[in-house]
Amino acid sequence: MSVDMETNEKTRNWFKTAWLLVGVGLFALVYYSPAWPDAIDPMGKHFALSTAGKGAIAVFLMAGTWWVFEVIPIGVTSLAIGVMQTLFLIRPAKEAFKDFMDPSVMFIFGSIVIGLVFTKTGLTKRLAYKMLSIVGERTSMIYLGCFGVTAALTLIMAHTAVAATIYPLLVAIYALYGEGDKQTKFGKGLFIGMAYVAGAGSVVTLLGAARGAVALGFFKDIMGVDIGFFELSYYMAPVGFLMVVFLWVYFMIVLKPEKKTIPGLKQRAKNLYIELGSISRKEVLAATIVGICILALATFAILKAFIAGFEPPDKTAIILISTILFFITGILGIDDLEEIPWNIILLFAGAMSIGFCLWNTGAAEWMAINWLTFFKESHWFVFVMSIAFFVMVMTNFIMNVAAIAISLPVALVIAPYLGVSGEAILFTSLIVAGMPFLLLVGAAPNAIAYDSKQFTPGEFFLYGIPASIILLALTAFAILVLWPLMGMPITLG
Repeated sequence: MSVDMETNEKTRNWFKTAWLLVGVGLFALVYYSPAWPDAIDPMGKHFALSTAGKGAIAVFLMAGTWWVFEVIPIGVTSLAIGVMQTLFLIRPAKEAFKDFMDPSVMFIFGSIVIGLVFTKTGLTKRLAYKMLSIVGERTSMIYLGCFGVTAALTLIMAHTAVAATIYPLLVAIYALYGEGDKQTKFGKGLFIGMAYVAGAGSVVTLLGAARGAVALGFFKDIMGVDIGFFELSYYMAPVGFLMVVFLWVYFMIVLKPEKKTIPGLKQRAKNLYIELGSISRKEVLAATIVGICILALATFAILKAFIAGFEPPDKTAIILISTILFFITGILGIDDLEEIPWNIILLFAGAMSIGFCLWNTGAAEWMAINWLTFFKESHWFVFVMSIAFFVMVMTNFIMNVAAIAISLPVALVIAPYLGVSGEAILFTSLIVAGMPFLLLVGAAPNAIAYDSKQFTPGEFFLYGIPASIILLALTAFAILVLWPLMGMPITLG
């Protein structure tokens, strides 16, 4: 090892050790601090922060620090989340570790297996070569083509499944860039952009993620107003599609590919497609299984949206049927389980555990009430943007469904006093909840993109700051200009 490499390694180790201690210090500072004041909602009701709730916030801060600076593997940080809850009596082990096998985690597992199957059967290369032969050799158009396909798929299927399906396609495309496994601006933009765009596209319909249906259920219970499938898409489509375009421009600026074109790529892609030969039986079988799975998920989601009281089978069970069928049909074997990125699975398992910990201990509600009541005397626009900011930050740490669930009821209580319509609160929350651009744990596509090894958690965080500012600016534009023009009531009276 050269002197420079040894020096760099020592610097990295010191850096990781420093941030590891910062995380531990934050935990100790919060956990052992005196009792914190109650949160008081607009109706005067007090919400005490229990010792367990304070402990949840302490673990939350420690894990966030370790995740961003990757002081240890991100999956191991997730294990620490469960361990700390148990050792410090924040939650029993049965609860803390049960969340590691939450249905959402298993859904991510099933989605990743689909991506693995696409790669193994050759479907990924077939799709990648066909797409490149269409979009051409300009890297800007490759960006746009990949982002466009990702966003389009999220209109009909869960963004987690979309990311797992698109990921191997991006790997095949990047292989033709000619830089091997080296980290490049094009590689970073391709994979980070896919994760961001998957979130942007998922807000457009109820099929992109579960958060939409949950939010509409809360809204109906609290406001007595039923928002339909097409009404949601009517207001969300312009925002979602504009964000996709803005993200494309953003990545063309901050992560502009080193090469404007890849000479000969279009013809090379055509030749490689021809070399693949006719589609194989396994490719047909894999595509059929995945297609039926996606059709079932979309059909059940539509039926639930249009038929009152209809309860479909859990989406996790449906997607895991595909996993079982892959092994039954021989497309996958026992050795293929070693190809699963367990670090990513553990990452999300820990995210679910800390999310439920904040929820169950009342810490998340305490934070939401303190934050939103702080703005209860402000201008209505400032209040709405404060909701957007809170949900955006929280959805980077905990499930976006939980972020909406803790903030929406409080916001809808305060809104009438400031003359704000419930619809403005609902749609604002849905926009930002779908686009966690800061942390890998914010959404499954973020974690799936990380498996490319093209970027670090710290880089993802830094690129996410301007993207989040763009998101807030677009949200403000929708509230002040776009939605009023489309007929949405923003203020009362």
